Amino acid sequence: MNTDETPRDEAAPTDAATTPVDPAEPAGPAEEAPAGPPPRPLTEDEVLEILARERIGTLATIKRDGRPHLSNMLFAWDPAARVIRFSTTADRAKPHHVRRNANAALHVSGGNVWSFAVAEGDAEVTEPTTIPGDATGRELLAMVPAEFRPADEATFLAGAVAERRVVIRLAVTRLYGTALDVPDA
Repeated sequence: MNTDETPRDEAAPTDAATTPVDPAEPAGPAEEAPAGPPPRPLTEDEVLEILARERIGTLATIKRDGRPHLSNMLFAWDPAARVIRFSTTADRAKPHHVRRNANAALHVSGGNVWSFAVAEGDAEVTEPTTIPGDATGRELLAMVPAEFRPADEATFLAGAVAERRVVIRLAVTRLYGTALDVPDA
């Protein structure tokens, strides 16, 4: 190699370090705006439609150290009460997080990678179901969509007691979402 050449893995010295950069000026082709539609905020009706249609989302709770804890969860949306319910067991991390810090959010895909809805609010945790058919057990049973309702409710309720099931209720105070209107998405 000639001493005047710069090896490929070393940066060649330039005047860029001493030349001021105007942030209003495009830096080159790599920083040009991408082609395609810009994201648009979803209307409240669009967010509500996603919550009514979808059944799985990512629940975000706050860990002791302040970082988020994310879990994919089945959920049941109650639009009249503006409450989202989740079934889990008393010994999982999520109930502990919610009892310590009620702030929580649910992220739900809008049916494709180009849209999503978020429901934020304060969460609470029920006591574990301890007697088949108690209030928590009945709430858990009511969360099951009609088409999946067990034929033998007593077995379902006894199983919920054995698993020490609880309900996390997210009282929704804020809804938002975004979509990219990409053709054929």
